[in-house]
Amino acid sequence: MRRPVLTVLAAPAVGLFVLFALFASASSAQAAAIFVETNPSTVRTGDEVSLRASCADNLQSATVVSSPFGTVRVTPNFGFLTATTRVPADARPGDYTVTLTCPDKQKATSTLHVVARVEPTQGPATGGGGTAPGRSAPMLIGGGASAILAGLVLAFVSLRRRRLG
Repeated sequence: MRRPVLTVLAAPAVGLFVLFALFASASSAQAAAIFVETNPSTVRTGDEVSLRASCADNLQSATVVSSPFGTVRVTPNFGFLTATTRVPADARPGDYTVTLTCPDKQKATSTLHVVARVEPTQGPATGGGGTAPGRSAPMLIGGGASAILAGLVLAFVSLRRRRLG
């Protein structure tokens, strides 16, 4: 008789726990749906950067603000809010906060890393240049031709010995 009483008392407690878990996960899922991201997250000055964002309702435009490129309006595109902008060539290198403001005043932030545009003064250091044409090229070609000729002579001699022997 005690077992059914415990079951009757435990059922509402378990039901309340499940109900609380459902509502708690719904609010955290809604909070996770609001984001802003930059692609690439590290960009050189003067290059373009793509913005992709999401609000609770992706059917209305929102604004993205960051000090290198100012205010940009992101518009609905394939279920997300997207835009493309250019980091000015005179922007200072550093880390900048990118802030999304949704129409319902909810916000999300991200970080954009801006690096200086550096042009190399010479090619990469990839070795001593042993295969590059120069003073040693005729010697390499002569050595290769000599090795091929020696191989042909050796093959001819070995085939001829088999016939005689």
